Amino acid sequence: MTHGTTSPSGLDRLHTAMAARVDKGELPGILTLVATGDAVHVDAIGVNAFGTEESIRRQTPFRIASMTKPILAAATMMLVDDGTLRLDEPAERWLPELANRQVLKHIEGPLHDTVPVHRAITLEDVLTFRMGYGMLTEPTFDPPFPVVNRANELQLVLGPPDPRTPYSPDEWIKHFGSLPLMYQPGERWQYNVGSLVLGVLLARAAGQSLEELFRTRVFDPLGMQKTGFWLPAPLTQQLPSYYMTNFGTGRLEVRDVSTPAEWSAPPAFPSGAAGLLSTVDDFLRFARLLLNKGVHNGQRLLSEQSVELMTTNHLTPEQVGNAGPILGGRGWGFGVAVATAPDSEWPVPGRYGWSGGYGTTWFNDPHRGIIGMAMTQVSDFLWNGGLTEFEKLVAAV
Repeated sequence: MTHGTTSPSGLDRLHTAMAARVDKGELPGILTLVATGDAVHVDAIGVNAFGTEESIRRQTPFRIASMTKPILAAATMMLVDDGTLRLDEPAERWLPELANRQVLKHIEGPLHDTVPVHRAITLEDVLTFRMGYGMLTEPTFDPPFPVVNRANELQLVLGPPDPRTPYSPDEWIKHFGSLPLMYQPGERWQYNVGSLVLGVLLARAAGQSLEELFRTRVFDPLGMQKTGFWLPAPLTQQLPSYYMTNFGTGRLEVRDVSTPAEWSAPPAFPSGAAGLLSTVDDFLRFARLLLNKGVHNGQRLLSEQSVELMTTNHLTPEQVGNAGPILGGRGWGFGVAVATAPDSEWPVPGRYGWSGGYGTTWFNDPHRGIIGMAMTQVSDFLWNGGLTEFEKLVAAV
């Protein structure tokens, strides 16, 4: 198959499979996008919420959650490109709260049982999620270890984005800096927290809020007019309802978090990990920026080297193996997972992208020039086979 072409029969199969999931009641609705070259195919199926007749539309905004992370990484590399930041510099240059860290002797041990940090946390450590602190997945997600309990007591919200942390960025990093690290910098890959820290660091380095930085360096240059940490109420009222299975009852339930009202005013803490709303067409502009190696409409916004660094695996095989189910054996670049080995659907490695925990996903395949995106607001889509089926069917278009 050549770049810029898709198979009508392949797109038909994708529509049939996603529509079947809506018909079975797994999802009230879903929006899919497949782009190759200038050809863009968008398919809107179903409604915004069970029991309503308000259709999912191409213009519908979605909570993109962790799909915020690649945008954060791109903004970081823009500051690296212009010399404001260096990958090898200590994060404490901008975040003195992270100087002179102590590290737990044992991950499950008391907070005072620590050793000094071997070296400073670098910007690259934060970008690659090897800063020494992040979500724990063993023996369960966020096990009740003292360090996890203390973070919860402090209302830092280091894992799922809701409920939101009440702190300003400066207050948040001060409280976070009171915790010991879980591991030595550079030792292990741990999810999510690096993006929260990085958002605070970027705002200080740029001398503007994270929202302003995103707007001036990413959203305005790309024309992403319906992407932000908040949007006007007429837009947030169009947000689909958010659902996830109640594992106690086994039933899919609407969740009373992340309400339209919450998204219609600026947050106290703009989360670089999961804080954005966006639309498929807005995110397509960002995806194309990376696929085009940093160029948008003839204008270079990111250096080709920065895009290469973002979309190349930086983890050792051991770190990939210890990363747990979140990475699923893939590598990690800056803000994106990277396929490091071929599989039956994608025989050439290098595909990269990421998903959002509220039911959104995106990937670029630079080898074939394909962009794939699926937007729902049902978390189960990511683990009930929907995501895997979507990726396989896009590979066949």
